[in-house]
Amino acid sequence: MNVETKAALLASDSHEPLWVRTAEVIERHVSEGTFAPDRRLPTERELCDQLGVSRVTLRRALQHLVEAGVLRSSHGRGWYVAARSDREWPNSLESFTETARRKALVPTSKVLRAEVKEASLDEADEFGVAAGTELFVLERVRMLDGVAIGVDASRVVLNLAPGLVNADFTNASLIQELAAQGAEPVAAESMIEARGCAEEIAEHLELQPGEPVLVMSQSMTDARGRVVLVSTITYRGDRYRLRTSFLRSGGPT
Repeated sequence: MNVETKAALLASDSHEPLWVRTAEVIERHVSEGTFAPDRRLPTERELCDQLGVSRVTLRRALQHLVEAGVLRSSHGRGWYVAARSDREWPNSLESFTETARRKALVPTSKVLRAEVKEASLDEADEFGVAAGTELFVLERVRMLDGVAIGVDASRVVLNLAPGLVNADFTNASLIQELAAQGAEPVAAESMIEARGCAEEIAEHLELQPGEPVLVMSQSMTDARGRVVLVSTITYRGDRYRLRTSFLRSGGPT
């Protein structure tokens, strides 16, 4: 990292907290190979000097990257880049953008729709609000390294994060924007189904209508238990996989 990196970090007009921007800079250097797998990062003092941030900010960024599987810590020895085999899909809630960057991929989006509408009766029931409440509706083609992976249709109660209407979702993360505005999702109920691709989505995924896709429906809540985000993401079945794990709680073997 160099002076240009430090200047860009401090001059950024991003609304994200400084520790988030710090984590993104470090992760970018990991993905670019500046920090190689299994190699130790510079000392905390060196990183603070290079990035122009406090040790508190740096440590929060580093710990976030450990939780995301990008780094690992060694007590008394410092911070290390995780080996590729350590960087699998976690059993934690993270955005498409966070997952992509952890996997050393470049996430971008093509915005199909970004507008405000009134909640229908069914949508009002989903969010626990009155019918007619304003919702921010965002539909995007999600891409990794320029390749279309899925189509994401998301809805948010606008008064929870009114600044969403000004965000550029070509590159911005919806979850990180919600977090910056005090409505960070902390839990999600998810359902995944195999379906035939809908006609209106097929062309965006370079598929024929009816070809197999995976459809993930999610309802996300914040720390206060409010439903802050409802989304339906249609993934190409040959470009997306979900890894999880199960533990037996007890009983006969």
